[in-house]
Amino acid sequence: MILCDIGNTTFHFLKISENSEEDFKLSISDNLSTNKLSTEIDEMVYFISVNDEARTVFQKKFPNSLDIGEKFEFKTTYANTLGIDRSIACKFISNGIIVDFGSAITIDVMQNNAHLGGFIMLGFETLKRSYSMISKKLIFDFQENINIDDMPINTNEAISSAIIKMIVLPIKEIQKKYNLKLIITGETSKIFLKYFDDYEFRDRLIFDNMKKIIEEKK
Repeated sequence: MILCDIGNTTFHFLKISENSEEDFKLSISDNLSTNKLSTEIDEMVYFISVNDEARTVFQKKFPNSLDIGEKFEFKTTYANTLGIDRSIACKFISNGIIVDFGSAITIDVMQNNAHLGGFIMLGFETLKRSYSMISKKLIFDFQENINIDDMPINTNEAISSAIIKMIVLPIKEIQKKYNLKLIITGETSKIFLKYFDDYEFRDRLIFDNMKKIIEEKK
């Protein structure tokens, strides 16, 4: 079985065999050209997508694939623009704040099995790129291990501290307001885990929930 989470910038795959699981990402611009994917796939392929153009490319490659999001039901007061990736991530969490560090950082609040809404922040890579767009003098080396309570004394520290605060502080504010555990996923989240308390890191949250949904439908 193969699962795919089609995002704004990548195809994220999970290949599941009897004895192992392998996940890998391909850039949207690669058009699925890789030896990791054979031209003829025998396994069943399930996917979700927030990217209509990439979905078209994907379905040409896998014409018999199934879109989990087509008949997926998720109760929320949020508008119908709520991304399927956010819905899937929240599906089996009764109480918690789900934080997904993707190309954008999404924050969703689940309380008593109800989705209260959420927020969308600029992703880590986008924030890093934005400074050089202002001025070449703001090209910097990101400092991963930094105490954000200290006063920065050079450009690298100044921008690194600012980026960390722009991401960490709003999340901590939401957590304080609702007094719920953070459920954190997404590859770049590992940079920021040290700044949070009362959290659970779930590396494959969306894939795990996709598997649960598939099992429920059988």
